[in-house]
Amino acid sequence: MTGSSGAPAPSVRDVPGPRTRDEIATAPPGTQTLARGIAVVNAVARGRTRLREIAEETGVGRSTTHRLLQLLLATGYLRQLDDGAYALGPALIELGYQALQENPVTGVAAPVLRALAERVHDTVHLAIEDRGQVLYLDKIPGTRGAVMRSQIGHRMPLTRTGIGKALLLDSPGRWSEQFLAERPAGAGHGLDHDVLTVEAFAQVMRLSAGRGVAFDLEENEPGILCVAAPVRDTSGSIVAAISVTATRPYMPPERLETLAPIVHDAAARISAGLGWRPAPG
Repeated sequence: MTGSSGAPAPSVRDVPGPRTRDEIATAPPGTQTLARGIAVVNAVARGRTRLREIAEETGVGRSTTHRLLQLLLATGYLRQLDDGAYALGPALIELGYQALQENPVTGVAAPVLRALAERVHDTVHLAIEDRGQVLYLDKIPGTRGAVMRSQIGHRMPLTRTGIGKALLLDSPGRWSEQFLAERPAGAGHGLDHDVLTVEAFAQVMRLSAGRGVAFDLEENEPGILCVAAPVRDTSGSIVAAISVTATRPYMPPERLETLAPIVHDAAARISAGLGWRPAPG
């Protein structure tokens, strides 16, 4: 989860896709022009707003970059500000909204999330796993405490967030590798509540899988805690997760335990709406 202070929150600018000359070169035959265009959009999304910056970021020649920018402006994927800087365009907003609406999880989850938020008064999230990261699909802000900086479309690590752990509960073969991949350089730098060893993390995940809920005990950001549970589809596979997040004063250990069955039940209701039925017995 993300809170009101601490490390900057990863954002939509972390979206995967071709970014550099080498990544463009590995695109399938016949698709390099498309790969260059995607790389240009990604560069703008990461704050490269001038022709020179975009060309340097992508490794594409300035004349080619300029032609791609003109096409992207004409089709609405980019827009140009009064000072000449490039920014993401309205076509991306339209497509993003359409993609969000076409995901059945968001529609089924919406009334359950609203009811959960009204009950707990804390921030409620809905997320899926996308390309090895948490991707937020919905958020209902809490009515007390600090404002959470998380936003729809933001990305976060799987193993450092409660909602990410919930998404991984059925994948024990990934726990160790994912944990190590997401460890920051110089592990433990200021994260006092971090699980420092891969073995300890695997044990936490085994316990969480047995309960059907996962926790973030200030592992991603000091002062922010959450309870999360997975959402399943008709096949029983985990397709999303939900969480309740709050700052430390509103989330003492006893409240974490109180919320666990509440969040689990809410996730089960969303799962039922997607056609999931628990195994008999």
